[in-house]
Order: sequence, then structure tokens, then C-alpha cells
Amino acid sequence: MEPRGGSHDIAAITPSSAGGAPAREHREAATAGPDESPGFLLWRVTLRWQRVIIAALRPLGLTHVQFVLLASVWWLDSVAGEGPTQRRVAEHAGTDPMMTSQVLRALEAKRLVTREPDPDDSRARRVGITPKGAALAQRAIAVVEAADAAFFAAAGERRALLRMLHRLAG
Repeated sequence: MEPRGGSHDIAAITPSSAGGAPAREHREAATAGPDESPGFLLWRVTLRWQRVIIAALRPLGLTHVQFVLLASVWWLDSVAGEGPTQRRVAEHAGTDPMMTSQVLRALEAKRLVTREPDPDDSRARRVGITPKGAALAQRAIAVVEAADAAFFAAAGERRALLRMLHRLAG
């Protein structure tokens, strides 16, 4: 077994000088173990964070994606005053439009949101927040913000963490 951080023989395909057919060329390349892979570590952090959020939301009867969409509808409807369409909610939350529609239907069945035909576009649905949904959204946001604060405290200075996350999110 190769020691962590060791090197492996890696075959690279390069064009050959005779006839342009690919030729195999071997070179030594240093490989880092998973503890030095930003992508792998981000994956592990994300999974751990999701477990924390799922546990925090469980007593409220919300899944993580239900929370994200409920909070988005509440913010867009109550704070921004948009009266959003399902598509706008999906854009705001960064979720797939089809999945968003399914989750919003589940939230509607719980009487947390309303979905009505858009008078300006017969293909679109306008989404609103019910009083019950607004109360739950605000309670859930407070729960998630507390869970986030506890989880991300290990990262150090909050403003620096937020700047880095904004850069990575694009």
C-alpha cells in the first residue's frame, strides 16, 4: 500500500511525434491523501453540517429542503413583498424547479404555503405564505441560525468565513 502523500506512476496520453497517434508516457506525480483534498473535506463538512441541520429541524416537522423552500417563500413574500412564482422560489433557493414544485405541494398540504394560478401567466403558480407557515418559518430560521452559529464557531471569525463562502458560491 502506498503511504499517504506518496507518489504513483501516472500514465498521461500525449500525441506521438510520429503519425499523431497517442503514446503513453509515464511520469511520477505526488498525490495528496484525502485529508489534503479541499473537495473531499468540503464533502465531509457538508455531510456533517446537514446532519446537524436535519436534527435541528426534526422537532419542527420539516425536512432540510422543506425548510429552505419555506424560508424562501416567507422571505420573498413577507420581507421582499414579491408574491413569487414557483420558478422564482426555485431560483432564490437554488433548487431544481420540478423538485421545488413537489416540495411546495407538500408544504401546501400542511397549510404552510398557498399556490394559486398566476393571473399574468397561465403556466405559472404564485406562492404565498400562510400565517401558520410564517410562524413556522420564523421559528425554523431561528433554530437553523442557532445550529449554524454553533457548527461554524469552529471556523473562527464569522465575517471572514462569510466572505470565503460568498467567493466559493460565486
